[in-house]
Amino acid sequence: MELSDVHGAADRIDGIVRSLPVQGARWLTEQVGGPVYLVPENLQRAGSFKIRGAYNRIAQLSDDERRQGVVAASAGNHAQGVALAGQLLDVAVTVFMPVDASIPKIEATRGYGADVRFHGATVDEALVEARAFADETGAVLIHPFDHEHVVAGQGTLGLEILDKIPDVKTVVVCTGGGGLLAGVAFAIKQVKPDVKVVGVQAEGASTYPASLEAGEPVSREQMNTMADGIAIARPGDVPFELVQQYVDEFRTVSEDELSRAVLLLLERAKLVVEPSGAAATAAVMQAPPDFEPPVAITISGGNVDSLVLLRIIRHGMAAAGRYLSISVHTADFPGSLADLLDVLKGHKANVVDVFHDRTDPRVSIGDVRIDIQMETRSAEQRDQILSALQDRGYHVEVLDG
Repeated sequence: MELSDVHGAADRIDGIVRSLPVQGARWLTEQVGGPVYLVPENLQRAGSFKIRGAYNRIAQLSDDERRQGVVAASAGNHAQGVALAGQLLDVAVTVFMPVDASIPKIEATRGYGADVRFHGATVDEALVEARAFADETGAVLIHPFDHEHVVAGQGTLGLEILDKIPDVKTVVVCTGGGGLLAGVAFAIKQVKPDVKVVGVQAEGASTYPASLEAGEPVSREQMNTMADGIAIARPGDVPFELVQQYVDEFRTVSEDELSRAVLLLLERAKLVVEPSGAAATAAVMQAPPDFEPPVAITISGGNVDSLVLLRIIRHGMAAAGRYLSISVHTADFPGSLADLLDVLKGHKANVVDVFHDRTDPRVSIGDVRIDIQMETRSAEQRDQILSALQDRGYHVEVLDG
C-alpha cells in the first residue's frame, strides 16, 4: 500500500464522510499534563469510522461486480458502514450478523436498505457464512478489515488527525481486527514518523499482543468482553503486516476500565460511546503519564443499545466507587431493616432499591437476606460504608455492579 492510496481514498470519500472537529478533553489534559483531544468518529455517518473503508472499497468495484451486489459480516458498525455505502452507490447489500447483535445496529442496518441475516455467536462465525454466500451468489465480500482498500479508507482518519492537530505527539487507536489501527498508523508514519501510535484492545478479546509476539496472526479461542465491536478472534493479514511495521505500542484494558471510560465520556465529554469505541480513552485513563501530549484519542463508534448502555453505566459507576450493591444477612426482628438503613443514612448513601427475602434457603431460620443498591460519591465513601457495616456485625457480600 502507498500513501497515494490513502490520498485517493480521501478524494473518494470527500463529501461522503463528515469532517468532524476534534474535541478538547480538559478532564484528561489535567492528568496527562498536556493537551488531549478526542477524535469523535462516533458522530460520523452510520455512527462509526467504518463508512470510510466501506465506501472506498465499494466505490472501486467494477460495474459487473456492483451488479452482483456485496456481502459483509459484522456485529453492527461495519454492517451499517457497508449498508450506507451500498445505498449511496446503488449497490445491493447483504449483511450477516451474530444472532445476538444489538437491536439498534440491526434496525439501522436495515434502515440503510441492507438485507440482514443472522448466523453464529461471533463476527468470525458470521464471516464464514458471508464467505459461503459470496461463493454461492457471486456477491463481493466486503471484509471489515482485511483488504487494502478498506485499510486505506480507514487511513484517511490519520490524515485528518495530522491536519487538525498538527503538533500531535501520540495517537491512541481502538483496535479489533486492525483495519483502523493499520490505516491510521500507516498514514501518520508516512507523513510524521516521529508521532507515536498506540493500539488498544479489550483484555477479554486481545489478539494482537500474542500475534505480535509470535510474529504472525494468532487466533484466540475464547472471547469475553462487552466491547463486541472489537471482539475479533484473529487479526487480518493485511492490517497485521502494517501494524508490525508502524505501530509503536500495544495496550489492553479491562472491562471495568472500559465501562468507566464510557461513563466519563458521557458525563464529561457529553458523548454517547459504545465500549469498543471507548477502548483508547480507557487506556489513557489507565496510565495518563505514559502518553506524551498532545494526545489524540480515537472514539471509534457510538452505536450502543440503550438497555446495554444502562448496564454499562451502572458497571462504570460501580468501578468508579459510585454505585454499591450489597447483600446482608441479619437477624429478622422488628426494626432490623431500619437499623441497617440507619448505618447507610449516617454515611449519606443514597439508597436506590431494597429487596427483603426471608425464603432464601441459604438463610438460617430467624434470619433475613436484605439486598440493597445505593449510589455513593466515591470509592472512599463506599469503603467507609462497608467498614461501618462490618463493624456493626453485619455479614456483607458485595454484589456485581
